[in-house]
Amino acid sequence: MCGIVGYTGPRDAGPVLLDGLRRLEYRGYDSAGIALVTEDGDLFVEKRAGKVAVLTDALGGGPPTAGVGLGHTRWATHGRPSDLNAHPHSDCSGRITVVHNGIVENFRELRDELVAGGHTLRSETDTEVVAHLVEDAYEGDLAAAVRAALGRLQGAYALVVMHRDEPDRLVGARLNAPLIVGVGDGESFLASDAAAIVAYTKRVIFLADGDVADIRPGSAVVTDRSGAVLDRPIDEIQWSAEAAEKGGYAHFMLKEIHEQPAALTAAMTGRLRGDAVCLEELDPIAKRLAGIDRVEMIACGTAYYASLVGAALFQEWLGVPARSTVASEFRYSPPPIDARTLVIAVTQSGETADTIAAARLAGDRGAIVVALTNTVGSAITRESHASVFLQAGPEVAVAATKTFVTQVATVVMLAADVARRLGRLPAEKDRELVEALRRLPSQAARTIEKAASIEEVAGRYASAAGYMYIGRSFGYPAALEGALKIKEISYLHAEGYAAGELKHGPISLLDPEVPLVAVATRSAVYEKLISNLMEGKARDARVLAVATEGDTQIERLATDVFWVPDTLEPLSTILAVIPLQLFAYYVAVKRGRDVDQPRNLAKSVTVE
Repeated sequence: MCGIVGYTGPRDAGPVLLDGLRRLEYRGYDSAGIALVTEDGDLFVEKRAGKVAVLTDALGGGPPTAGVGLGHTRWATHGRPSDLNAHPHSDCSGRITVVHNGIVENFRELRDELVAGGHTLRSETDTEVVAHLVEDAYEGDLAAAVRAALGRLQGAYALVVMHRDEPDRLVGARLNAPLIVGVGDGESFLASDAAAIVAYTKRVIFLADGDVADIRPGSAVVTDRSGAVLDRPIDEIQWSAEAAEKGGYAHFMLKEIHEQPAALTAAMTGRLRGDAVCLEELDPIAKRLAGIDRVEMIACGTAYYASLVGAALFQEWLGVPARSTVASEFRYSPPPIDARTLVIAVTQSGETADTIAAARLAGDRGAIVVALTNTVGSAITRESHASVFLQAGPEVAVAATKTFVTQVATVVMLAADVARRLGRLPAEKDRELVEALRRLPSQAARTIEKAASIEEVAGRYASAAGYMYIGRSFGYPAALEGALKIKEISYLHAEGYAAGELKHGPISLLDPEVPLVAVATRSAVYEKLISNLMEGKARDARVLAVATEGDTQIERLATDVFWVPDTLEPLSTILAVIPLQLFAYYVAVKRGRDVDQPRNLAKSVTVE
């Protein structure tokens, strides 16, 4: 979480930093700030609690002219959101300033030590200790001082440091939190996300854990913490700055919902060959896959719901035990893991701290680790033996939409490819799956075309006291994700439940003010789901169903219906969730919520 951007070069740094912060605000919006070394050689710092717009207003006519600077938008961990706790933070001399994403786990000990040594620390944050550690270590070389300070830190960090007396230089470092270097023509950048700098350069260096980047306008030198120079490749970002703009939509979330047909097409590009699913990314580990006897999927939040689909298919198609576990719990009660275990880590950002830690544990125990992520160069790819990318393009809204549907599509393809390699997926079933996958983008588009009717229904349900979402089999992950979307962006309570559990307690919540939202698409357990739906209807709850086109039975039972095209049951999760995304969006809009930047949330969770 938190957004970082730094610049050094011939441009006026202030506008570059503010533009970058606006593009990074989805990573945190409790406070924002910038620091510049001005043309007069002064260190200028401005920071404010609230969103980037508050900072911009505080700057009035704009920041002073400068060729170097850094900026930060914060998601609070240590210390409440306030002007004082906002980044950047400075040392006692007022020459050094730092921005930081992550958690310094030993900051209390360091703070006590620094105060005992005569330092004055003003904020409640863990970050401020870094500035003072660099101050103590500084002997004329900022990079050397930063490397020395890093040796004192425990925890996770992406940080950028600037010194007033070295006015063309920034030093960045990362450990378990994302940071990249942007390589321009006579200018250099540091950022926590490519979205901040892609308008200026598409050439980036993805820093690895332990890297320290020393950047000046015409150079970028990467070292380890001992100072040894490292050779890091320059990669090319494959999407444009325009891809991260709203494009005429009222919100990024609505734009990204509408992008789902294209995202699904991109996710399948190069992976459907003739009548078979083929993921060439797995070729290097093909021999090891032949010996697997269990599958463990690890993920958090939306990615966890997508992984439930994958676990069910691995177990069905491979005939081996498979399960999905919330990554934050995985390390504390790990299952038996060895060289015959396939562990699949699902994370949109590739920087989710809990998922990375769980993947690292699995790798240390000899498991085959496959990363499924949307972000090339992310930390999870360095913990894995193979990486499979969603290819969904940038997703700016905090609430996941197109990354969820591409995660589901990709875990389905991943399970099919492994089953085919092991000779456990009949050719006929593979062919049937490929045909259904190829129809999926157009079916998603048909579902989105019904947005106007979904908006109308949302207007009738927006005043509900809460919601109960239910589903069975592959409808269950869709119900969980639908409930999460309502919670995230409307701030209304919603429960996602396996439908068979309804009468084991949750049914007591149902009444005319708490509607039942049922994922009732065609499935092998459809009749069971209908029975659960009727249980809710008998308690006077309004019933909102997601159902397969042509289902005449559901029309007689439900108060309102969202129709989706027919597809294979494992793919029904994708089509069923789309109207639930739109429903949550329109409910939130009607309740006046900040859809793209819901309170207390950030796009990428890079701390435990």
